Amino acid sequence: MLIGLDPIIGPEFLYHLRAMGHGDEIALVDANYPALEDARRLVRADGVDLVNILRAILPIFPLDDDKNGSFFRAVYAPQPDLILPIYQKINVLCSELKPESNVVPLDPETFYSRVRRAHLVVATGEKALYANVILRKGTIAHREDG
Repeated sequence: MLIGLDPIIGPEFLYHLRAMGHGDEIALVDANYPALEDARRLVRADGVDLVNILRAILPIFPLDDDKNGSFFRAVYAPQPDLILPIYQKINVLCSELKPESNVVPLDPETFYSRVRRAHLVVATGEKALYANVILRKGTIAHREDG
């Protein structure tokens, strides 16, 4: 156990978060996603929903400041403009924990190809369909202390 770190983030998960560099992406996918098939590196978080994993990661994960976005979500393929309840929860959480960022919806082809290129895929226990997000890692500014 570590002080200030949510225990949802286990040792292997923490290793990958720390190993990621600027521009690397992490995909958090729902329980129905074929994660094993698409992942270059896979961490399982069975039984943990997407919102709780985001709540654990976002306070410690610097998002990229790219003007094209750094927080992406899938769209509901049959109706891409439909805002599902899980998307509302994702938006609220982003506004709360990363107010400088916006959640950018991605069309299925773009989203899935980015998952396959992601540094890490986390297979969550999320039961909501199309509850998949990608986060792009940013940098931590260096401070001159003298």
